[in-house]
Parts: sequence; C-alpha cells; structure tokens
Amino acid sequence: MNRGLKIVIAGGTGQVGTLLARHFHGIGHAVVVLGRAPRPTPWPIVIWDGTTLGSWTERLEGADVLINLAGRSVNCRYTAANRLAILDSRVGTTRLLGEAVAKAAHPPRLWINASTATIYRHALERAMDEDTGEFGGEEPDGPASWRFSIDVATNWEDAFFQAKTPRTRKVALRSAVILSPDRGGIFAELRRLVRIGLGGAAGTGKQFVSWIHECDFIGAVEYLMDHQEMRGPVNVASPNPLPNAEFMRVLRQACGVPFGLPATRWMLELGAFVLRTETELILKSRRVVPDRLLQSGFRFRYPEWREAAQELVRRDQREAGERPVAGGRALPGRV
Repeated sequence: MNRGLKIVIAGGTGQVGTLLARHFHGIGHAVVVLGRAPRPTPWPIVIWDGTTLGSWTERLEGADVLINLAGRSVNCRYTAANRLAILDSRVGTTRLLGEAVAKAAHPPRLWINASTATIYRHALERAMDEDTGEFGGEEPDGPASWRFSIDVATNWEDAFFQAKTPRTRKVALRSAVILSPDRGGIFAELRRLVRIGLGGAAGTGKQFVSWIHECDFIGAVEYLMDHQEMRGPVNVASPNPLPNAEFMRVLRQACGVPFGLPATRWMLELGAFVLRTETELILKSRRVVPDRLLQSGFRFRYPEWREAAQELVRRDQREAGERPVAGGRALPGRV
C-alpha cells in the first residue's frame, strides 16, 4: 500500500472506525474522521450531522479513500423509533455522502461503504458467498422481526450502489462480527460472560457464527484499497464460520474456563427484553464465506477461531494487566 494517502472515515468515532483510524494514522496516512462530537484523538475529527451538506464536504476533495461506517447501533429493541433511527442513520447518511461525492470536483478514488453479513438468510445447511448467497427475510422458521434487518441491509446497499459516482470505485463491506479486545466491544462482552460461567451454547447452539479477527478486517480493507479490480459487494469474514456451541466451547478453552451454562431460547428472549436488545443478534445463523477475497488471493492471518480466540484472550489479559496462570485462567494483578 502507498504511504501518505488521504483517508476520510465517516462515522469513524465508534469501535470499528477507531480500529481503522488508529491503524492508518499509525502507518503514516492522513486520516480525517467525520463525527457528531469532538473528542481527543491523534487525528482530526470534523463535525457533521450526517443529514445535511456542509463544510465537511471539503474534506472529500482529493481524498484517496472514503470509508463510511455511519449507523446507529442495532443492539437495542426494535421499537418504531429505534427502527427509524437505525434505517435513517445508514440509508440517509449513505445518500448524503453520495450527493457530496457526486458534487466533488476531485472525488475520492475509492468509496468503501459498510454493509452487513446479516443480509443473507438464516442458513444452517450451506454457506453464503457473494455470487450464490440468498438474501433473507422469508425464512419459514425465522421470526417476522428478522425481516427488518434484511430491509435495512438491502436499502443500505441500494442507496450506496444507486449513487451516481462514475469517477469513484465502490465496495460494500458485508462484514461479519469484528472481534478485538477493545473495551466495550463484542469480544470483551463474550469473555465477560465466559468468566462468570454463562459462556454456554445459546438456544440450540447449531446456528452458525460468522466472525473476523480485527487484524484480518484491517488487512481486508487494505487489500480492497490496493486491488483496483475489487468492486461491488465483498464478504468480510473468516472462511471458517462455526456453530455457536463450538464457538463458545473454543472461547471457554482459550479463557481456561471448563464449563459454561447454556441459555435456552426463552431465557434469551427474557434476557433480551431486560437488556433492551433483540435475540436475532444471537439466534440467527450467519454462515458467510469470503469467496471474492479468497479467489483474488487474500490470505487470512487468523482463518481459524481457535488461534484467533487464543490471541485475543492473551492480548485482552495483557492489556487488562491480568496474570495468566495454569490452564489459561487469569488472576488480577500486573504481570
């Protein structure tokens, strides 16, 4: 990858945006983040509201890459108000950026837009790739509420690909869950559940988990930046999704915890209600494979969950100042 690129990250103040900004800034690129509020960072944050054109559009002029990650968290109850906010924060901001890119005298050469692996149907029997994968929403065994996530995903991609930006190459990241040991992230929550004895299978445990290690997510984004032939939707996930029960068993082993209480579906529904979230995030089977990346020559650093889990746990322990002990467990205290 060329050094000294100008990279604009819209909605880049969240966990994924911070991962990318930190990496690109650290290797010498000029990073600018579009965010709704200022915060202390080594890179500039330019304020935008995500709904109107403004002075922030000047940052797109001459940019090498625009990465759009804007979108309200889906970790909430799907009330009418939350549904509207989730949809507008993705579709609306994508349309706004499309308008800004179209008006730019020197638009970004590449626009990478977030999407989601959730666009595919609930799948146990086969993997979903970019060419033969089937979109979801009509699963006979899936709750009606799952239709909303599919509607968001398809409308999000439609807004992206319908934007008239002929001078800009476009890639949609159909990302699986991105795992890193950063505080407040998904991996930290999974490890917390394991450590308190609740790291068993969820529901039947047969539903597949698609995931990607942060190093491979960053590597895939860099790969897409470098390879001009890559455009359109790209699955960004490990090539080896695995059933939830096995996923949690491997994580327990990496944490040195021999047992985890399973959670039945009714327990998950009750917990989701109390925590104001949705069970779809746990019970929908996401069996997604990155065929386009693999066929073009991308090599994963962590293709298997066992090695990825072990590395994430070790780094999480180190960053938390925990002292590893026999069996992989960790005790409080500085190493």
